Amino acid sequence: MNPADTYNLCCQYHGKRVRIEERSGRVHYGEITRVDRRQVWILPDRRFGGYGLGWGWGFRGAGFGIGIAFGLVAGIALAPLLFW
Repeated sequence: MNPADTYNLCCQYHGKRVRIEERSGRVHYGEITRVDRRQVWILPDRRFGGYGLGWGWGFRGAGFGIGIAFGLVAGIALAPLLFW
C-alpha cells in the first residue's frame, strides 16, 4: 500500500476501530487516535488481544497508543465490518 494512500485512509478512519496489517504479517486491532505524515497511532482493542491502554503510555485522554509507520502498513480495514 502506498504511504500517501495509507495516510489518506487513516485520516478517513480517524476515531474508528480498525484492523491494520503490517507487511510482516503482524495484525493490530484498535482505534486510530492520531495520524501524521509518517505514522498512525492506534489504541489497542482488548477484545482482540490488545492491551487497552496503549501499553502504559497513558490513557485515552493522554496517550496515543502504538505508533505504526506507514511504510510497514500492508492493509487497513474497519474492524466492525470484520467482527460482528
